[in-house]
Amino acid sequence: MTSLIFPDWPQPENIGACSTLREGGISLPPYHSLNLGTHVGDELSRVKENRRRLCQEAQLPEMPLWLEQVHGTHVVTLNTEKNNEVEGDALYTATEKKVCAIMTADCLPVLFTTLDGTEIGAAHGGWRGLCHGVLQNTLSQFKAPKNQIMAWLGPAIGPNAFEVGAEVRLAFIEKNKAFDPAFIPHNGKYLANIYMLARIILQENEVTQIYGGDFCTVTEKSRFFSYRREQITGRMASLIWIK
Repeated sequence: MTSLIFPDWPQPENIGACSTLREGGISLPPYHSLNLGTHVGDELSRVKENRRRLCQEAQLPEMPLWLEQVHGTHVVTLNTEKNNEVEGDALYTATEKKVCAIMTADCLPVLFTTLDGTEIGAAHGGWRGLCHGVLQNTLSQFKAPKNQIMAWLGPAIGPNAFEVGAEVRLAFIEKNKAFDPAFIPHNGKYLANIYMLARIILQENEVTQIYGGDFCTVTEKSRFFSYRREQITGRMASLIWIK
């Protein structure tokens, strides 16, 4: 059984990209089985083996820099120097063989590449990061015009599972009324469409080639980890690199 899925986008030939599923590793319940997060309570030796397996199966050019993600908007740039900066919620590089990796278990991973394959990025889009500009900050690192960048929306919580309070909706529509259709009233709260929120942000920043966005980590239990569903669970990764 494969532990990877691949973006359904017309990526340049020199770009590698994938997202992991929950199967294919050695972690025990409740982290079974390809947990890639060291911060969730899993045994470290098992996580390290899972990461090694990922590198082998995905044919990664090197082990990714695994960020300490904090639901913020800071972008870490990967280059030929050794990166000491590890806290952030997005990555950018124009350097070959550097792997941008984002870990998620309901939040939205967004992968970016230029059409010519010379620049890439990856962003961790929880609702706070999306609301406060993590996608815009990632795009601002690119030298290419925004209409020369395409994005893939990876596995995240689906629009029928993401119930939020009125304060979340208000935080978005106070910034931009265009976000309002992404919130549907439901049981005194709202169902939020994280994919729609990301698409609105990307389109308003001139990115028109947007792919993916048809997963649900909560309901597709056999394929994905979900924090909302299980609280104590593993983490998946979405990765992109220039070969």
